[in-house]
Amino acid sequence: MLDVIGLTPGEQDLYRCLVHLTTARVEELAERLRIPRAEILARLDALRGKGLVLPTGPEPDAPLRPLPPDVPLGAALLRRQEALEAARAAVTRLTEEYRAGMRRQDPDHLVEVVTGTRALRERLRDLQNGARVEVLWFCRANPLAMAGQENVEEFDALARGVRYRAIYEREMLLEPGALADVEQGVRAGEEARVLDRLPVRLAIVDGRTAVCPLVPERGDGEPSAAVIGPSQLLDALLALFESHWLMATPLRSSDPPVDRGAEGYRPDADEARLLSLFVAGVPDKSIASQLGVSRRTVQRRLADLMALAGVDTRPGLAFQVARRGWI
Repeated sequence: MLDVIGLTPGEQDLYRCLVHLTTARVEELAERLRIPRAEILARLDALRGKGLVLPTGPEPDAPLRPLPPDVPLGAALLRRQEALEAARAAVTRLTEEYRAGMRRQDPDHLVEVVTGTRALRERLRDLQNGARVEVLWFCRANPLAMAGQENVEEFDALARGVRYRAIYEREMLLEPGALADVEQGVRAGEEARVLDRLPVRLAIVDGRTAVCPLVPERGDGEPSAAVIGPSQLLDALLALFESHWLMATPLRSSDPPVDRGAEGYRPDADEARLLSLFVAGVPDKSIASQLGVSRRTVQRRLADLMALAGVDTRPGLAFQVARRGWI
């Protein structure tokens, strides 16, 4: 297994033997491994050069001892990972250049059809791994290819500075654990908003590639999606996302919000989370389930917030939440 970072199978066998013995002379190693002395010396020279073996003393025939493998092999592994990452990025760029060239030559290549859950999941992961600027999502309930908790590529992309903007359909937040998954993304840097209804599922990467399902969701057969390159169709999908982004309600995490209230009131973390769900139109029963409290507690907290806002209706509270910047 270690040959991928420059350690041959013979060198691995010799190093493991030396680790087992703690210290050993050349003759003992040759006897143990049943290998000629000249071959043992050649392997030892290679291991010394890689920082894995040292003699115990200055004498020419001094016993040898192994050195810890994590530092030298860890550095080699890191270099290998960096090389693989650079190669992956180069392949992604070449693939996009190829597709762009094919689209210019043949309109049939404007839209690529991907069929099957596994193929669609891998395509979404590849696109996110290659993202450099921004990823946009329309997220609906019952995902076709990849649930939110499976999308670990998002956290890697956020860590390298890619912006994520996601609009969640209200029904999706009613699923068990969905809100916790969304909050995890928000804490990592995702910008999340909520709408009562979204027209389609959609992902757009760097404003250059969109993925959109092709047929209505019927629950039978494999899903299929269109992968759309730079075109007027892609421009229309970008405009669709931006128009819905302006209408959507921001979702906040449980972290304490910044005091932006016009009258100086600052909702605490639980109140900010409650208000986010309330303004998004989530029913009281579902809010209670997400927050782990009773429905009556939700109603009482909303009544208290209405009193603080100086209103006596829920629409009035929603208006005051927006006007005072409570979420």
